[in-house]
Amino acid sequence: MIEPWFLPRQALLYRPFTSPVEPMISIAENLEKTARRIREAAEKAGRDPAGVRLLAVSKKKPASAIREAAEWGQVAFGENYVQEALDKMEALGDLPELEWHFIGPVQSNKTRVIAGHFDWVHSVDRLKVAQRLSEQRAEELGPLNLCLQVNIDNEASKSGATPEDVPELARAVAQLPRCRLRGLMAIPDPSNSPEQQRQRFRELASLLAELRRGMDNGGLDTLSMGMSGDLEAAIAEGATIVRLGTALFGPRD
Repeated sequence: MIEPWFLPRQALLYRPFTSPVEPMISIAENLEKTARRIREAAEKAGRDPAGVRLLAVSKKKPASAIREAAEWGQVAFGENYVQEALDKMEALGDLPELEWHFIGPVQSNKTRVIAGHFDWVHSVDRLKVAQRLSEQRAEELGPLNLCLQVNIDNEASKSGATPEDVPELARAVAQLPRCRLRGLMAIPDPSNSPEQQRQRFRELASLLAELRRGMDNGGLDTLSMGMSGDLEAAIAEGATIVRLGTALFGPRD
């Protein structure tokens, strides 16, 4: 059973240190607005809103902002930079319920730290990275949840495995010990066209469906896709995790 993701407790305020006249940003209000947006998008798509999870992207935001979001009930937080994340984990060590997702490019020399401190990695795009994460994951930590990042636009400048390479990569990663392949992640090119947005997400969802049929693996349950500008399109096409940062915490420095 999926636990409810939003458990409002109190309105907490957070002001990024930018300007003394800048209006206060209520993280609680932003989370509530986002929860409503997710719920409405899911209901419009004929989906159970509980099947869509919010990943709060907290990179470049202080540990105090994460604490305020956690007080409101947010659990899952996404970080792009290893050392920044480690500092926040230490500062928030009294909140063991927090779930940490690594969503940035995975450098080979950072896999040991990532394997030892994160619960999820969304950005696995080659077998070498997955193998190192598997080898360096301590057994007592339990399986490390992995998503394969897909270069859904097939652009040379983008990270991610090509859609053509994903089936072979997925089969290999699924065999690794101390890791659990959960699904796919993508960051499509920005578009103002809802139909174009949906098309890219539909392609990723179709790719996951093909993997599930070919691997006979019901554990492939995750589509990490959709951000502030295309959340509705992603949910309409089956997103199970949406990643939002600025909409929750305000602009980054």
